[in-house]
Amino acid sequence: MTPTRFAFIKAQWHAEIVDQALAGFTQVIDPALVDVFDVPGAFEMPLLARDMAASGRYGAVACAALVVDGGIYRHEFVAQAVVDGLMRAGLDTGVPVLSVSLTPHHFQPTAHHIAIYQTHFIEKGREAAQAALAIGRARAQLAA
Repeated sequence: MTPTRFAFIKAQWHAEIVDQALAGFTQVIDPALVDVFDVPGAFEMPLLARDMAASGRYGAVACAALVVDGGIYRHEFVAQAVVDGLMRAGLDTGVPVLSVSLTPHHFQPTAHHIAIYQTHFIEKGREAAQAALAIGRARAQLAA
């Protein structure tokens, strides 16, 4: 039987934006069924996602982060490593690991950009919840 709980991991960089993904996720999935975990940044998500998925407690693990160009390093490197790690965590454990990790080309921490991305993260959170439920239904059909 597939667990009915969900894990939601969120990076704390740009938390005022990233936290909105959880808000969207819990518009679709009852918040009482979601265990929330904070990590410092996106790079820390894959390891915890793998551990959560391997625990057998969760039907799916969703991970949210906003990876922006900090001017010191190429943010594409971090974003690619994170997405690859999340995919690997799902494939290695057999538990869906969903990414709500966005890498905008142009982000400035202005009120305008923050508002745009907050709204976008709510929608992406809802989409991740819908995907988690859809994958669960498809896998239940496959098992039947």
